[in-house]
Amino acid sequence: MALFGNAHSIDPAQAQQDNARLLGQGEQVHAAYLLIRDTIFFTDRRLVLVDKQGITGKKTEYHSIPYKSITHFAVETAGTFDLDAELKIWISGSQLPVQKTFTKGVDIYEVQAILTQFVAR
Repeated sequence: MALFGNAHSIDPAQAQQDNARLLGQGEQVHAAYLLIRDTIFFTDRRLVLVDKQGITGKKTEYHSIPYKSITHFAVETAGTFDLDAELKIWISGSQLPVQKTFTKGVDIYEVQAILTQFVAR
């Protein structure tokens, strides 16, 4: 969750380099966002959520979501008093959505457009 207002986009080339061990041969990162300690990035094959855990953040959980398993998604824009925008993604076989919160500094419409590009294939 983005509580301190420092969610922002990351250079895809930097995300590619930082996460090279997670990527398949020829897989390319197209967009990436840093959300406090967590990262979300879109490749040409899947959506990857990097969840730093614990106080030190040394323990990390990686969620790989193939685009074909996304049944639908929603974005909620930031408002006047609610400064955060949300992305909700429903995955086949799961009732509850995966949720990620973005601060006003991230264009949630851009995030939605990137997801649309890959899910609608």
